[in-house]
Amino acid sequence: MSMLTPPGMGGKYRVTGAAYPRMARPRRRRRIVLALLGSLLGLALLGYGAVQLIGVFRDGDGKRNASAAKDCATPTPKPGSGAGPGPAASGKPAVALPQPGQITVNVYNATPRAGLAKAVGDELKKRGFTIGQVGNAPADFDKKVPAAGILVGSPKTDQTAFSVVGVNLAGATHQTDARETADIDLILGDAFKELTTKEEADKALALLANPNPAPAKKC
Repeated sequence: MSMLTPPGMGGKYRVTGAAYPRMARPRRRRRIVLALLGSLLGLALLGYGAVQLIGVFRDGDGKRNASAAKDCATPTPKPGSGAGPGPAASGKPAVALPQPGQITVNVYNATPRAGLAKAVGDELKKRGFTIGQVGNAPADFDKKVPAAGILVGSPKTDQTAFSVVGVNLAGATHQTDARETADIDLILGDAFKELTTKEEADKALALLANPNPAPAKKC
């Protein structure tokens, strides 16, 4: 036994002058290094995946927003199509109504109330109508109109002209006579109280001009 061999150790642990016992290198450090490398790789993969998901959602939102903006945008009419930004552009037929200034209205009072024809004529003039004759109703109608009023015109009078005048008096009926002129008589009857407000008359005219408005888009 060599003097370098500790007491009690022999066999393969015996130290000779030419050889020393080989001790195994600790493996704990290697495991720690591998664990750290694995953790860093995992974090890198998670970060990359998160970036990819954010990009996907952003692209999806951008496409949806672009599609919604396209759907809500007002289509530009093609040159020569005659379509404007209103109902005609949406394919809904519009009705051409005469302007109040193009309609001459004669106002007659068939009631015992004094000054009624002049008051109504003045208000219709403020609303843009051309006012013709103003006074008491002819004998055929005087004290014989139980309704709010009657519109009388020529058989050739455009029905839209009756409508433009009629929206100013709720419950008014209309009839024709033998005249050949385009003026319209407004004969005020016993049930007359007041004209329709200008705001309500304007709304009724808008509905007449565009009977089928396109539904509003929700954007």
